[in-house]
Amino acid sequence: MNRILLVEDHERLARLVCKGLDAASIAADVVGRMDAAWTALHQMPYGALVVDRGLPDGDGLALLQRVRASGLGVPCLLLTARDALHDRVEGLESGADDYLAKPFAMEELVARVGALLRRPVECRPVELSHGDLQLKANASAVCCGSASVTLAPAEMQILLLLVHKNREPLRRTALEAAGWGLGHAVTPNALDVALHRLRRKLLAIGSRQRIVNVKGLGYALREAGVAE
Repeated sequence: MNRILLVEDHERLARLVCKGLDAASIAADVVGRMDAAWTALHQMPYGALVVDRGLPDGDGLALLQRVRASGLGVPCLLLTARDALHDRVEGLESGADDYLAKPFAMEELVARVGALLRRPVECRPVELSHGDLQLKANASAVCCGSASVTLAPAEMQILLLLVHKNREPLRRTALEAAGWGLGHAVTPNALDVALHRLRRKLLAIGSRQRIVNVKGLGYALREAGVAE
């Protein structure tokens, strides 16, 4: 399932948007402030970003400008009650990929988000290589040479984040958010079970990549036998 980050402080609208996206097999993590969105964007790679301009801590356009200035190329759809030409131009010139004025038809929002997710951007590759592994997100599979194994959705999202961070240790909270989404209740041992299954599957296909516990720092994906 694809995952986007929705930055919207209106709780009822956010629930309706999530429901519409879920019907199209698009998962959404929801935050209501720009500072929370900035943190979330650095916890995991999202396929797209949907940002309301009217947020409690400022204009969502400022978040988009910060995202683009940092080099993140995640596709972005701006939501706003402002429909003047200069507002649309301002948003597009700040790095937005699309623009949708409120009120909008849910079918149109879902279609626009789907179009963004289909874009072949660098931050969201269909296939990703790391060491002897090749991750095929669309097929929910990971390969090592000619061997392959299917991953559950949470396992794939966790492995994608570990690969994305390139040997950098990640806290449990970041991996839980990757696997099950921000704000979702996760049972205490859910991450341990997912990591156990991932480790077994990597061994089963003959990979030298290991998910290791870095004391005091979290978990990282590293090659067996390589000194730090």
